[in-house]
Amino acid sequence: MTTPRNDTEELVQIRRELHEHPELGLEEVWTSDYVAEKLTALGYEVTRGLGKTGVVATLKSGNGGKSIGIRADFDALPIHEETGKPYASKIPGNMHACGHDGHTTMLLGAARSIAERRNFDGTVHLIFQPAEENFGGARLMMEDGLFERFPCDAVFGLHNEPLLPFGQFALRDGPIMAAVDEARIVVRGVGGHGAHPEDTVDPVVAASSIVLALQSIVSRNISAQDPSVITIGAIHGGSASNVIPETVELTIGIRSFDPDIRDQLEQRIREVAEFQAKSYGAVAEIEYERSYPPTVNHTAETDYVRKLATGFAGAENVVDLDRPFMGSEDFSYFLEKVPGTYFFLGARSGPEDKALHHPGYDFNDDLLPIGAAFWTELVESYLPAN
Repeated sequence: MTTPRNDTEELVQIRRELHEHPELGLEEVWTSDYVAEKLTALGYEVTRGLGKTGVVATLKSGNGGKSIGIRADFDALPIHEETGKPYASKIPGNMHACGHDGHTTMLLGAARSIAERRNFDGTVHLIFQPAEENFGGARLMMEDGLFERFPCDAVFGLHNEPLLPFGQFALRDGPIMAAVDEARIVVRGVGGHGAHPEDTVDPVVAASSIVLALQSIVSRNISAQDPSVITIGAIHGGSASNVIPETVELTIGIRSFDPDIRDQLEQRIREVAEFQAKSYGAVAEIEYERSYPPTVNHTAETDYVRKLATGFAGAENVVDLDRPFMGSEDFSYFLEKVPGTYFFLGARSGPEDKALHHPGYDFNDDLLPIGAAFWTELVESYLPAN
């Protein structure tokens, strides 16, 4: 494995400082200032404000006309941290439970090596992106002209994965992460006294029927060859045992890969909700929001990373995923515009490791110099010096 230039202790210090200051999507003011200051000190041309709090750092060397983009996300999650670490979150209710503090640190580490070595010919754009978790910061940066202002011949991104072996590169050509949509269904009935349900239209019963009926869509309308998931994540309604409420609200997450299947899922969810509610005399009001598209890797760029990772980490540490992850990722917006690839880097340290989004999760700092070194090698390989 390539020996990184970056000092591991410095990277750990940066990562833990970021970890102490987690900020939610589009609120990453401290983080944006911190990242911009580091990059400016390294000699990058720093542009701020894309997607509200996003940062783009540009460095040119030589006369090459090619350019590369590398992205790290830096938002946190609304989770109360339970790691007990001395560097735990200082912001109650917020924590870096997905490792974006580590992603940012690895790219900052690469930024230092790239700037000091200047062993490339072309243009490097380092993209520090806000709001990956909820607000589509990638899309917001693009709406602010990301790729028009900072053209990239290819764009690359990674995510740590504590359930994969440490240092393992996991890639996949084509779809690697799912599209995600959300439906909000309000079931309206006629409320009344719990002792006289015959005088009401009970939305609780109607909503319960909808929940059960929705489970049949994937199993009975979608081919087993087309991965898709419908999850009822929340149901709210009523306040007492002797009161039948007027309304019940369902919140539903929908994941898929194929555009036609995505359309079919929406159609069937609407039909099932409307007709199930009607059969109980109730009405279903449906709000359906399309969110992140599927993350679809490009073949040439995936092949490029696979070959580079094999030389970097050894063939035994590079795998192709048999199937995509059902999670979603707004890097998908970048890949709809610019060729590139998104991959996972294994971070497992032992059986006690917590999964992403767990309140006890903590980024594995041993991964920091590996990620920084790989990004450096990618830049120098993709933009070879004359």
